[in-house]
Amino acid sequence: MIIDIHGHYTTAPKALEDWRNLQIAGIKDPAVMPRASELSISDDQLRETIETNQLKKMKERGSDLTIFSPRASFMAHHIGDFEVSSTWAAICNELCHRVAQLFPDSFIGAAMLPQSPGVDPASCIPELEKCVREYGFVGINLNPDPSGGHWTSPPLTDRHWYPIYEKMVEYDIPAMIHVSTSCNACFHTTGAHYINADTTAFMQLIEGDLFKDFPTLRFVIPHGGGAAPYHWGRYRGLAQALNKPLLKDHLLNNVYFDTCVYHQPGIDLLTRVIPVDNILFASEMIGAVKGIDPETGHNFDDTKRYIEATLNLGAEDRYKVYEGNARRVYPRLDAALKAKGR
Repeated sequence: MIIDIHGHYTTAPKALEDWRNLQIAGIKDPAVMPRASELSISDDQLRETIETNQLKKMKERGSDLTIFSPRASFMAHHIGDFEVSSTWAAICNELCHRVAQLFPDSFIGAAMLPQSPGVDPASCIPELEKCVREYGFVGINLNPDPSGGHWTSPPLTDRHWYPIYEKMVEYDIPAMIHVSTSCNACFHTTGAHYINADTTAFMQLIEGDLFKDFPTLRFVIPHGGGAAPYHWGRYRGLAQALNKPLLKDHLLNNVYFDTCVYHQPGIDLLTRVIPVDNILFASEMIGAVKGIDPETGHNFDDTKRYIEATLNLGAEDRYKVYEGNARRVYPRLDAALKAKGR
């Protein structure tokens, strides 16, 4: 199977964005604050947005299953308070669940959490539990910076985050470390803030000893791991200077990287530097980069082409990247597939 572990519902019906705009307006004027029940999106609308977009491209590019979560840039945890985030997360997660119900062979859910700056992460647990128990979701997205580019939360190794980690261990689910929209003009959302966050998260994990407390905790750092693979020597050296174990012992039993890297040299570097057991196939399609690369004539985010072309992977390696590693890192996905005889 070709399992894409990084997909977002970026093509949701416009009614969702319209409802969200009303919700944001309602923060200042409670009289216009909409109820969740006022959002009406039919199954036919969901089918249309998926069949003409994600599913169409999956068939064209040869992928079989996508782990599907709400649109990352729409999470916008910095907007409003916890109540606003809680309502918004519940709506977005339900839509992803409905997509997975409509296309059960092609999509399975991962949850957005109702995070809010300065709010105890334990407040996210009811939504997390609902998504795993009731919706059958197989992972979560964890925003290390709910402030939207101002980094007001403690590092990921701080006990602040432990309530979520404890629940992740209980349910045996991984978290993709994924920020949302940047509200800091210095950081472009997808070109800077996302990659900054991937790199920042990796360095935070080097500095701490989180996996001594949670030896089975698993994180996926998206977008190829930010700057980490490109500067692997720097991070090995920093770990050494901090008297930490070798990176392979310190982090690589718990930290994984996806293949959302949009050119061949990038994938070649990723697959040469990072052990194959720590690489999971992903495209973030339809996501940050939608255009066609004029140098190749193919879509930038058609990442399967790069995996097929790299000389760094043999047949067994490609199996791990496409399927084996995803089944291992996402045990609930593996169980769901096996229940269907896949």
